[in-house]
Amino acid sequence: QLQLVESGGGLVQPGGSLRLSCAGSGFTSDRYAMGWFRQAPGKEREGVSCISGSDGHIYYADSVKGRFTISRENAKKTVSLQMNSLTAEDTAVYYCAATSFMVTGGFLDVYCSGAGSEFDSWGQGTQVTVSS
Repeated sequence: QLQLVESGGGLVQPGGSLRLSCAGSGFTSDRYAMGWFRQAPGKEREGVSCISGSDGHIYYADSVKGRFTISRENAKKTVSLQMNSLTAEDTAVYYCAATSFMVTGGFLDVYCSGAGSEFDSWGQGTQVTVSS
């Protein structure tokens, strides 16, 4: 099982930017799918963005398309989320997640578009607050 640690959360003004990072350890391959989920107060956890370690396929939730960018580095052991044009609706606890399954193509869209039940490793979460 992986160990995932998020960082980069904080307070930012509307229209501002923030970059989240997730450092993973305990990988047995470089083909894990990884992603970001978030949970706002009073709401269910939802998928934000995911990236496949096998074919590079990327999923973005409709609410963040064009504003957020997901990427992997450090031999795919780190996943980052660049968040631009932030709004109050982006305020949430953001969680990094990974799955040892080799999820590729459109299958990743299905797994990432919900609460992330198919992901088996989770970080502790980092708070993102968008407010003036």
